[in-house]
Amino acid sequence: MPIITEVPSYDAYLLPIVERLKVHGGSMTIEEMVDDVAQAMGLTDDQRAIEHGETGRSEVDYRMAWARTYLKKAGALENSARGVWRLTAKGAAMTPDEIGAIRQQVHQAYAAQRAAKKASAQSNPPEVTQELTWVEQLLKQLSDMPPEAFERLCQRILRESGFTKVEVTGRSGDGGIDGTGVLRVNLLSFHVLFQSKRWKGSVGASVVRDFRGAMVGRADKGLIITTGTFTPDARREATRDGAPAIDLVDGEGLCELLKDLRVGVNVRMVEEITIDEGAFAAF
Repeated sequence: MPIITEVPSYDAYLLPIVERLKVHGGSMTIEEMVDDVAQAMGLTDDQRAIEHGETGRSEVDYRMAWARTYLKKAGALENSARGVWRLTAKGAAMTPDEIGAIRQQVHQAYAAQRAAKKASAQSNPPEVTQELTWVEQLLKQLSDMPPEAFERLCQRILRESGFTKVEVTGRSGDGGIDGTGVLRVNLLSFHVLFQSKRWKGSVGASVVRDFRGAMVGRADKGLIITTGTFTPDARREATRDGAPAIDLVDGEGLCELLKDLRVGVNVRMVEEITIDEGAFAAF
């Protein structure tokens, strides 16, 4: 079993994130970034399977979230409410040496802020941000739910997302199928089977294969929702050539979905609209 030190520290992801964003046109979703950067860095499936405590996240996901936070504090990245991270003009112009100095700069900025507020001395900078705090709190809340309650929550999520005829079946020995629903997109309707897994660990490829086998001839689409993560093998299996694609929603994606739908998550927003002329020049 790999030990925690085999996962690169958060600052090791700073430069790869910037470089891969450049390759992908300056923006990526969190899921795209985690998969792409991990592959570019040559991280193994075993490394990516290491869990971060009992938060339902992998250690790689957790440390890469840290790296995004540091890059954002340095003005190199921005993120939208939809979880899309964008490389700023400042970030695109940074040299590898400047990116390498971000960790120290953020620590110095925090130390100066702490001194200005006359806070008590701490040996390390805080490694908790608003983004990480609410996601981890929500994942703990979801993980503590009884299985049947989590199934009902997933039923609510599908209804809020435009599904109709959503039913929770939860029959044992049915390939992991927990419910059904119908999604109407314009003039077309799709029958969807879903599975809800209140897991703290990683969902493997065998789960995806079993679920696909159970849905053959019964539905147009498949959806697996979990509070945990999906292994790289599971993600590859979900989009394997020649097989019906299955959509995967991991714990972090589930939290973002609940936030967008305002289900169990309250968001206070003050609207201030300005035009960012530099954003258009970056395309």
